[in-house]
Amino acid sequence: MAEKASRRFHRVQNQDGAAVSTVSRALLNQDGLTFKDIDGSGTVSTVNDWRRPAAERAAAYVKQLSVHEKIAQLFVADWRMAKYPATGPMAVKVENPVYDETGILDETECDTETIFGKQHIIGTTQMLKDAFYRHVILRANATPTDLADWINQVNAVCEERDHYIPMSATSNSRNENGEIVFGMNDAFGVLATWPGTLGIAAAVKGTGCIDIIDKFADTVRREWNACGMRKGYMYMADTVTDPRWQRTYGTFGEDPKLFCKIMRHLIPGIQGKPKGVAKDGVAVTTKHFPGGGARENGFDPHYAAGQWNVYATEGSLENYHLPPFQVAVDCGTSSIMPYYSKPAAAKSAPQKDPAGNVIDLEPYGFAYNKYFIDTILRKQMGFTGYINSDSGITRNMAWGVEMLDGAERVGFAVNHAGVDIISGIFDVEAAQEAYDRAHNGYYETHPVPEGFTADQLVLTDEALDRAVSRTLTEMFEIGMVDDPYRDPEEAEAMVARQADWDEAAKVHRESVVLLKNDGTLPLTADKLAGKKVYAEAFHKDTRLSEQSTAKLRGLLEGVTLTEDPAEADYALLFLTPQSGAYFNATPGYLELDLCEGKTVHNVDEDGRPVAETHEETTVTGMGRIAEIAAAVHAHGGKVISNLNVTLAWQPGNLESLSDALTAGFDTYPEATLDVMLGRFAPVGKLPLTMPRGDEVLAVNAEGVCISPNDVPGFDKDQYMPDSLKDENGKAYAYRDAAGNYYEYGFGLQY
Repeated sequence: MAEKASRRFHRVQNQDGAAVSTVSRALLNQDGLTFKDIDGSGTVSTVNDWRRPAAERAAAYVKQLSVHEKIAQLFVADWRMAKYPATGPMAVKVENPVYDETGILDETECDTETIFGKQHIIGTTQMLKDAFYRHVILRANATPTDLADWINQVNAVCEERDHYIPMSATSNSRNENGEIVFGMNDAFGVLATWPGTLGIAAAVKGTGCIDIIDKFADTVRREWNACGMRKGYMYMADTVTDPRWQRTYGTFGEDPKLFCKIMRHLIPGIQGKPKGVAKDGVAVTTKHFPGGGARENGFDPHYAAGQWNVYATEGSLENYHLPPFQVAVDCGTSSIMPYYSKPAAAKSAPQKDPAGNVIDLEPYGFAYNKYFIDTILRKQMGFTGYINSDSGITRNMAWGVEMLDGAERVGFAVNHAGVDIISGIFDVEAAQEAYDRAHNGYYETHPVPEGFTADQLVLTDEALDRAVSRTLTEMFEIGMVDDPYRDPEEAEAMVARQADWDEAAKVHRESVVLLKNDGTLPLTADKLAGKKVYAEAFHKDTRLSEQSTAKLRGLLEGVTLTEDPAEADYALLFLTPQSGAYFNATPGYLELDLCEGKTVHNVDEDGRPVAETHEETTVTGMGRIAEIAAAVHAHGGKVISNLNVTLAWQPGNLESLSDALTAGFDTYPEATLDVMLGRFAPVGKLPLTMPRGDEVLAVNAEGVCISPNDVPGFDKDQYMPDSLKDENGKAYAYRDAAGNYYEYGFGLQY
């Protein structure tokens, strides 16, 4: 087996200057300093001179690159690692995979199809040398050593081209706990692992300590940099205003003010300096502009029913959705990802931009929407980074531009709207065609699609150079071009730092929210003396229920367990609901009730309820939970429940059975038990409001929800009908038997 690049690279640290590292690229010496021959000129040119500003180096390099090399920089898509074959429902099964001599690079050719579209995949070496792709998304849940080895190996191959550009390997976030879901959180549990982002928000809200974010961001920066991963599709600045949005769990909740506070610390902490990206930083791609939370009754824009952003409430875009992105811009976030969806003018109230102008809500997906990208984001909000589209906009999620062909979609996004890199598919053929049409008079003999102009649909040299300059600037700024290599042993050591794992474990405990307590908790040793405990976990998937139950019972060391609820003094019930499927529309609205076999209405293609029905289950065993509670209560026992909050669940079916109730957010069960057993006093506060019931989520015959989808839970009451309001003027939030409202910021203490 050939020796891997991790054992062959050489690094020189310039005194009071940049580090440069190489496997085969020539090093140049001048003025007592060492430089890397990036452009192959053999001189300390502008491109090779790390003393010059990143933007200046990028602009100079763009002039040297061929059209083929530049077009290859317009796209970023999934790539694979030899040791981690793709898994999941969209993975292509390869019977005879081919690897390079090191066993690190996957050289297999195959045809693939994901939710984003179809494409033919070539081998990694061919991808690097011939296709010249330099932007990929890594989804493998790889070890620090394997991440560093892979990134080192591809960069060694990149050095063999005349023009050297390093590989920018990006990923969705990897430092939070949760279920692995393709395209959302592809990896967890390898790097220091915090609770889900909702849990981080719950801890920050509860403790009032923003240094939670400082420590979290610092760990992310150090670990990613040590592994060689220098760009992250993270974090979401989306304010949750529609509780049925599937991606709620990846946000920091529903309060734009808390979002702003978090972003003000999170982005500089990860990028490494107050504004912009440091040499040891990780470039942040903030998503999904101008806010993905304003869904229409939960429909997701990965499928057609969710292609609209509806702003039914005047001022909601300005007041709730844009502020976190303004903070991200002010902190110099390296790039911003627009959402797939498009604004629905016919269903929206007037919305104003930051300059006070009423926005023309053109029905183009936000990656195609020049007003939102160029006028609002760049001119008014002051964004200077690059635009990274969401995956699949030129194929399956081309909302608003379905009438355009592939080349025209690329041109309209890059040339017209100002997108700098397109995610999901390596659509280089379409981009080349768009470029050719700008130079061969194509529209002199072909009709221009109605509503467009020819100059909007082609790819000009000016637009191509602008886009590539912006992404190259990030690479130079962050030091990737000069020093791309990382030591796998140092990566392992960084990720193994006990202090980081201890801090993450503390935030897990701080994330637990105590919602209800009749005095049963804390369940201290004296209360457990001579008592029996029944423990069970419930998921939608019964296989997961069995696994979680075994783990839960294993964690109750020293506690007397029973298999019979009828003889239990205490029942510990842990619920992890699941609703819908991320990439597919449900027959009806996404169900938030804790239910099993609940009959609900279907919806038509326009998202309106119809007479036909189907059954929904979010927790398998809800009927058994009621039976367990009844058996325990029959002899004076107590039921203690925990609800994992990934969506704004309707908690009534669980709260009514529970004497004590906690909430976690992909929180470790060990942390929840620490709170329940009195080893840690609860401090967490709800980061979002839990709805009262179906009545406050009802959708009328026209498809309009009784509670506006573009307003956070804590503000929905001002728009609710008086007939639903109680004596305190509240309608939306769930109210428990003790009279407490499960609204944003709520949480009990011992």
